[in-house]
Amino acid sequence: MKRLPPLESLASLSCLKSLSPILLTVSLNFVSPIFITQMASTTSLTLPSTKLEFPFLSPQRKNCSRRLSTTTTVSSTAPRPLPLTNKIHFHSNSSSASHSIPKLSGLQSNGFFARSSSSDYSVNNGQIDVENSSSSNDGANETQVQSSIWSWKGYSIRYQYAGNSGPALVLVHGFGANSDHWRKNIPVLAKSHRVYSIDLIGYGYSDKPNPREFGDKSFYTFDTWATQLNDFCVDVVKDEAFFICNSIGGVVGLQAAVIDPQICKGIMLLNISLRLLHIKKQPWFGRPFISSFQSLLRNTALGKFFFKSVASSESVRSILCQCYHDTSQVTEELVQKILLPGLEPGAADVFLEFICYSGGPLPEELLPQVKCPVLIVWGDKDPWEPVELGRGFINFDCVEDFVTLPNVGHCPQDETPHLVNPLVESFVARHSIPAASVSTVI
Repeated sequence: MKRLPPLESLASLSCLKSLSPILLTVSLNFVSPIFITQMASTTSLTLPSTKLEFPFLSPQRKNCSRRLSTTTTVSSTAPRPLPLTNKIHFHSNSSSASHSIPKLSGLQSNGFFARSSSSDYSVNNGQIDVENSSSSNDGANETQVQSSIWSWKGYSIRYQYAGNSGPALVLVHGFGANSDHWRKNIPVLAKSHRVYSIDLIGYGYSDKPNPREFGDKSFYTFDTWATQLNDFCVDVVKDEAFFICNSIGGVVGLQAAVIDPQICKGIMLLNISLRLLHIKKQPWFGRPFISSFQSLLRNTALGKFFFKSVASSESVRSILCQCYHDTSQVTEELVQKILLPGLEPGAADVFLEFICYSGGPLPEELLPQVKCPVLIVWGDKDPWEPVELGRGFINFDCVEDFVTLPNVGHCPQDETPHLVNPLVESFVARHSIPAASVSTVI
């Protein structure tokens, strides 16, 4: 497969080669499959895994009653499903049935409005066997997915939704992606859940305000997106919700759970961004160059040229083939779902703003503050987020299990939905027992 040339070739700057780790942070550590830079070819870079640099690998643990096991591996072949002892069956409604969800106690509406348009798995000696039961992709029985616009702080936010009953799920995409990246999950999960997939502001078909309008204060941050996610649950979902997150969406979900613990019932992290090259993790001698290079990207033609070089079908396909282990899943439909929103007005400015965002929270800083259960799922062929480093998160009290998906890349929900959907269903069922008998239908 043809690989894109490294970004060093884009400019004859003597410092650019020495700054390649910074570009890796900018373009790879925040990835979901779109607009990943030409630095993808440097993913063979050896990443340190010492406890000195990653002290979160062995934190002090307390007793955690939620823990299932140390780590678990999913098998996608020869499944031998056993029914979960605590599996919950939710009744479904016809598409014409209406439902009413009580508003979260103690939460105040922000006054925004929504406008509508038209498995089981069992643990056996550390291995999970998965069967496509309720997660079978039966097109004839799939729930219709609808799109809506939510007005948030004066901005239009696109989201998709399906399902009339069961626990609420909010699906959070990664960098450069959008709610369409969950198209293989929403109809299946909606059979027994109320499912919402949101376009974070700046991405997909949500508004993309120019970051320069906010002066020196950065707008496209995890705090902004976490606030958006929590407000969405209050104003649209009108209920507690489980956050199902991929890549940087995982950092968004964790930040949201820390900001307002009463909203999030549980978080499933799919190949969460480790942010390995965050400013705090850079050697002291490299830090002075970071702001200079970020300014170069923001304020010169290099940034726009950089963006244009990856905003094409050919480049997006090449990038996707690097982060998907099973490249047969990189279809023309997927390429267009990822590419087209990135060609919307303002997308280039958002892209450049975020790849220059080397601050903000780290997962290991947020996890100790999270009060809800967390399930971590990791495709072990992720070229950008090494599974070996991710395993350290099992030591945090809130993390109940670490599930490895063999031969799966950075976006498991799209590459192997037949594995991910049952894991979502089982995780949610385990933590929805007290509310299982309460119907959401009137």
